[in-house]
Amino acid sequence: MKKHEPINEEIILDPKRYLISETDEKGVITYCNDYFMEVSGYSESELVGQPHSIVRHPDMPKVVFKLLWERVKAGKNINAVIKNLAKDGRYYWVFTEFSIKKDPTTGNVFGYTAHRKAVSKHVVEIISSLYEKLLEIEKNESVEAAEKYLDSFLKEKGKDVEFHNIMEEIHRFY
Repeated sequence: MKKHEPINEEIILDPKRYLISETDEKGVITYCNDYFMEVSGYSESELVGQPHSIVRHPDMPKVVFKLLWERVKAGKNINAVIKNLAKDGRYYWVFTEFSIKKDPTTGNVFGYTAHRKAVSKHVVEIISSLYEKLLEIEKNESVEAAEKYLDSFLKEKGKDVEFHNIMEEIHRFY
């Protein structure tokens, strides 16, 4: 399973279809639907048992995943706009709705489900410039510095705004 270097070619998603995957509590893929396999270019046997980061694009800031994991580990759902990397090096943008799978008896989290769909070009334009800035800060300083920048950026947008709130607003309006 050779993963290619990123190339500047976008995969355009069908707005009527969802890419679905499930993972265990550590983010290891346990299920993926046919459309996820088709778009990512990986077979089921190449995906199941792998960390979901197999499709992480290097243009994605680490701070986004840090915040995402903090939220889901706290037992809260989250939405996020994410740029993923296909096996052949092309990329695709998705709006992802993460939900938590809990044992009904114990309440313990045992996994996550992600439903991904196409995201508008307008949203990509807005979020990609923010992500570029976060990546630059991570590269020159640290993930913690990027998180501090993101916090101040969000505070400028509104009182007590958090990353997950911005993603929910994007989902609601686009």
